[in-house]
Amino acid sequence: MSTATQAPASAVASRSFRFYLSAIVLGTLAIQIQNVAVAWQVYRLTKDEGTNAALALGAIGLAEVIPFVSAVLFAGHVADTNNRRRIAIGALIAMMTLGLLLFLPEFLTARWAQLTVIYGVIVLGGLARSFLTTARQALIAEILPRELIPGGVRWRNTLFELACVIGPGLAGLMVWLGEKNGLKHAENVAYAATALCFASSLALTFALRTTQTLQSRRPEPIFTSLRHGIDFMLSQRIMLGAFTMDLFAVLLGGAVALLPIFADMLHVGAFGFGMLRAASSVGAVLMSLYLIIRPPLENAGRSLYGSFAVFGLSTIGFALSMAMASVFGLGLQAAFVLSFCFLLVAGAADAVNVIIRQTILQTSVPPEMMGRVSAVTAVFIGCSNELGMAESGLAARLMGTVNSVVFGGVATFGVMALTHWKFPEIWKLKKVGQEPSA
Repeated sequence: MSTATQAPASAVASRSFRFYLSAIVLGTLAIQIQNVAVAWQVYRLTKDEGTNAALALGAIGLAEVIPFVSAVLFAGHVADTNNRRRIAIGALIAMMTLGLLLFLPEFLTARWAQLTVIYGVIVLGGLARSFLTTARQALIAEILPRELIPGGVRWRNTLFELACVIGPGLAGLMVWLGEKNGLKHAENVAYAATALCFASSLALTFALRTTQTLQSRRPEPIFTSLRHGIDFMLSQRIMLGAFTMDLFAVLLGGAVALLPIFADMLHVGAFGFGMLRAASSVGAVLMSLYLIIRPPLENAGRSLYGSFAVFGLSTIGFALSMAMASVFGLGLQAAFVLSFCFLLVAGAADAVNVIIRQTILQTSVPPEMMGRVSAVTAVFIGCSNELGMAESGLAARLMGTVNSVVFGGVATFGVMALTHWKFPEIWKLKKVGQEPSA
């Protein structure tokens, strides 16, 4: 007689999955609030240096991506051979502690010393995030039965994006309030909220319980283990092609690092900067909610290409928002609204490809390999986001802020053409999880 417990009817019916989602929301809020406050603080400290401010903002991404990419494959091996929940707990403790160090610049007078502390926290935070990302990505397979994972992925992505909406707006508001009240280090208000969110996420991760243990039962040497994860990723052409297209499209087309400069050009201050940072996530939340209630995409491959095309066009539109407003005789307020709307559409387009890619990942990878394969995909995502920030800063220095973003949007279409040439089977993909017909 079977003694197995009855599986929940839906992903959100699982108490542990709700804890998991809540921990992700609070942890993401912490990261988003901290990122916005750090970017604004770095810009405030460097804006008197003219074009060097763009390089300083781009260096934030570089400072995070180098340790992240250096450690993430090892972190994936650790996630497949150790308790994933405990790894996530350790990473959250480290990130909370590092967040508290951001209060130190208040007690330093030299600008170089303040920037050293900030970049030091970013470097060590990138290292901790590599372990948090791989462990938490793999943990979902230990909480939900396999048939509920696609729905769980959609819920996770929707709430993640919701946190990405709320976080930047809150950060901008808190920094603005700090400035309004005459605080020399107005970012400290946001850093206090960061610490509280990290602590709450940590408590929820402590509270959740897994229903099964899916770590590898056959421990193997680390380099052999990593090679198996990389070999599996390389053997999955649709997954490899989808993540490759995202890597180069976001690497070249992202404009997040330059948003403090655009906010300054638009004369909207810290709060407006937070709104611009939140705009793409507003679009992502709306699209994610729509994808939850509608049937699965019938032509996932074509939808993937369509999402990248809209992303590229929206990026170009964002860069030209001020020029468009000027052509129609409108002011900076109208330009700000246009900028927000273009970023919102870009975020909605990005949500489509994120959900398609994550569903392919969660339904194609054996659970005992999820940590290693998630680590490989995290290299793609980390390089596209954080290394893209460095590329944006360098491109802005060489071509100018607006021209660099226009170039990135145009480059997205070149990336799509090259991906279609190397991975033509992506176009034929029907429902996610099904191979394209020959």
